[in-house]
Amino acid sequence: MSRKVIITCAVTGSVHTPSMSPHLPITPDEIAQQAIDAANAGASILHLHARDPQTGFPSPEPDLFMEFLPRIKAATDAVINISTGGGMTMTVKDRIRAASHAAPEMASLNMGTMNFGLFPALASRTEWKHDWEPEFIENSRDFVFKNTFSDIETILADLGEANGTRFEFECYDVGHLYTLAHFVDRGLIKGPIFIQFVLGVLGGIGADPDNLAHLKRTADKLFGDQYHFSVLGAGRHQMPLASMAAAMGGNVRVGLEDNLYLRKGELAPDNASQVRKIREVLDGLSLEIATPDEARAILGLKGADKVAF
Repeated sequence: MSRKVIITCAVTGSVHTPSMSPHLPITPDEIAQQAIDAANAGASILHLHARDPQTGFPSPEPDLFMEFLPRIKAATDAVINISTGGGMTMTVKDRIRAASHAAPEMASLNMGTMNFGLFPALASRTEWKHDWEPEFIENSRDFVFKNTFSDIETILADLGEANGTRFEFECYDVGHLYTLAHFVDRGLIKGPIFIQFVLGVLGGIGADPDNLAHLKRTADKLFGDQYHFSVLGAGRHQMPLASMAAAMGGNVRVGLEDNLYLRKGELAPDNASQVRKIREVLDGLSLEIATPDEARAILGLKGADKVAF
């Protein structure tokens, strides 16, 4: 495995709402600029969602993605990774529309159906910019994040086989690694495999070092040396678990999708500030940062000239 560390930046996501931070990018202009700045700060992969520019509500509309994707591509050489996780109100068909349209080098692929609870966030806020926000968060109490075997097969065929898109496999628990191994055994997924361990989402595995070590041991058992991994620590766990991932031989993910803060009590002013912070950690560990082209080589990507935007 390469010891050049790939930094992924998840720019806006669909979990946080506009009232939670004035710095969360909402409009296509804001998403484009923050993505470009994150790439200039050292992120070689940009993980992207879209939002309604008026309300901030998560949107699957390909037209909205096309308002920022070409701008990002023109200004950076970063790898574009489009979410197929989408947002809580979207069907699986909705969730893959943008990636099907844009044929990116990478897309995320969630490896299991699970509870996905956002509702504890209601306890920390009483004022909201938009009426939809508290209802959206409360509805997660009864939300099932659907990623069945059939869904995974569909995404692998519609994006992977049809468009040459490769995947960041998001694994929120140990069982998701066994699901991934099932598809590898069937020959539907071929290496190099890129796994994103996701820790700290309510409904998935908890965010602590023992759990990260267990995920890594399990992946080693299932995939040997035929995979690369990155770590997403939700909320305040972002930097500690990213630091641990780098020390374990992995890659890192930061961004306002996962964590709105730069340090305790201080909102991150933008995505680039989190990229710069994790770069300081990596520099302190004497680790080199992968360029976008190095990330492409490590992950076996098709190249930016083969996307549809």
